[in-house]
Amino acid sequence: MINIYQLFPRIFGNKVQEHFVNGSIASNGCGKFSDINAKALNALKELGITNIWLTGIIRHAKLTNYSAFGVPASHPSLVKGMAGSPYAITDYYDVDPDLADDVSNRMSEFEQLIQLIHEQGLKIIIDFIPNHLAREYKSVAKTSGVYDFGENDNKNLAFHPDNNFYYLPGKSFMPPKREDPIYSSETLYTEQPAKVTGNDCFHASPSLTDWFETVKLNYGVDYVNLSEQHFDPIPDTWHKMLHVLKYWTSKGLDGFRADMAEMVPVPFWSWAIRNLKSDYPETTMIAEIYQPALYNDFVAAGFDFLYDKVGLYNRFSDILLHSHAAESISICNNMPDKIVDKMVRFMENHDELRLASHHFLGDATIALPAVTLSAWMHSGAFMIYNGQESGENAEGVVGFSRDDGRTSIYDYCHMPKHQRWMNSGKFDGGKMLFDQKLLFEAYKKILRFRMNIPALREGSFYDLMWANPWFTEFDPRYVYAFLRYTEHQRLLVVTNFNRHESRKMRVNIPEDAKELTKIVAIENRKWVAVNLINPTEKIDFNPYDLQTIGIHLRVGPSQTAIYELVAIEFDDQEG
Repeated sequence: MINIYQLFPRIFGNKVQEHFVNGSIASNGCGKFSDINAKALNALKELGITNIWLTGIIRHAKLTNYSAFGVPASHPSLVKGMAGSPYAITDYYDVDPDLADDVSNRMSEFEQLIQLIHEQGLKIIIDFIPNHLAREYKSVAKTSGVYDFGENDNKNLAFHPDNNFYYLPGKSFMPPKREDPIYSSETLYTEQPAKVTGNDCFHASPSLTDWFETVKLNYGVDYVNLSEQHFDPIPDTWHKMLHVLKYWTSKGLDGFRADMAEMVPVPFWSWAIRNLKSDYPETTMIAEIYQPALYNDFVAAGFDFLYDKVGLYNRFSDILLHSHAAESISICNNMPDKIVDKMVRFMENHDELRLASHHFLGDATIALPAVTLSAWMHSGAFMIYNGQESGENAEGVVGFSRDDGRTSIYDYCHMPKHQRWMNSGKFDGGKMLFDQKLLFEAYKKILRFRMNIPALREGSFYDLMWANPWFTEFDPRYVYAFLRYTEHQRLLVVTNFNRHESRKMRVNIPEDAKELTKIVAIENRKWVAVNLINPTEKIDFNPYDLQTIGIHLRVGPSQTAIYELVAIEFDDQEG
């Protein structure tokens, strides 16, 4: 059981409250490695977090100039925002100088953070970006004997198995034009021949919506000739990428979130993960993937977890935004057991809209039913994004990102609601507003229940919706119900997605579910449903009549009720 907290150090620890559009690191501030201190980590652990996913660690293209420290400056036409995209890597063997108190000592500061995270009993994951690099990739920190990507490429060929990049011979790269003066330069960027852009754009003039600042890596697939595969002998890019993985794992990292993993051939993953885990068997690998048809292949390749974006996340979005029926959640349960507990469930990450944003719900509490079910329906991984638990809404224009409902990953910015919880580095919620405190406590309960209650942590799942149709005392348009159970514990979870009204209902439990959960009549004992959120509420029910009379209960608007079904002695009910 893992609970992941995606932490973007640049914004997580930023205490500066002033904001300037396209502001510099000096004017807008920037979080540091040192801001992720023992108080911060203890607070996250108390929240219920087990794994920290640090985003934006590896050095990437940016407009802040660190050439005085031997770091090559980025050409302005190849950067998104003042701070740059954390997914346009300029050196796989270096860390972002923005995050260091002493730039010259930046790797040592990161290694100290790894040690601190482990001392707090937490695990650490970082991004691994295998599909693309920054156009101006140049390592100044690579280890002895390592050649830069593209250093030995034959640039006269569009494709060669041992080229690291794809080329467009005879064509010069033309970056998209932008009006903002921060991207202007007295010198033109030249790239001859043009390299293929990271999002598989085989044009020398990508658009502003393309990943124009990146170049596609070549894993031995010849896209020019019907995607022919050249995997034997092992392509050079494979060896380079495995070296990168082992380099970071040797520093004590516990795993990687593989960015756009589905854009890289599955055979590479099988080879790389096998070789990585032969040396570091406990390494956790998470695939960002959006094609369910590939789930089995990626699990077989060795991934421990896969993104569940197109399944449960999209289903909840449709329910919350477009009033789809709650019973449609059952569609997402039609996957094999070997896959379902491999999924990473979430309702926010850096790519998705903030739940509290006016572009989405405008109120983070409305999303709590979806957040709760994402965490409690199965025993895979569950993830939240920094600031989500404080109701961060990403309001306003900050720079490249504009006002799009997402906290910018391209600009120097801060999270005002998160800062109230951070409270100048105390991480005690001392400045949080009342509604923020309620939201934070709700997340804490969701995460800690998931960790500490056996049936949620490791139990089996039973969908009750088929046994509770609309013509019974049940409203499947707004209500979703299921069981989680182990050999010694059985839970009933019921969620009401209606934002304005309570739902009074009867929940039927069919015979096969009774058998699976061992709900049987016991002499001198009576069955009750004990509310785990409010233990004083105990609802009597008859095990003989669960399929016809069921359990009668009420769930408030945008609330989730969780009941433990237990057999107690008659005297235990008195009082």
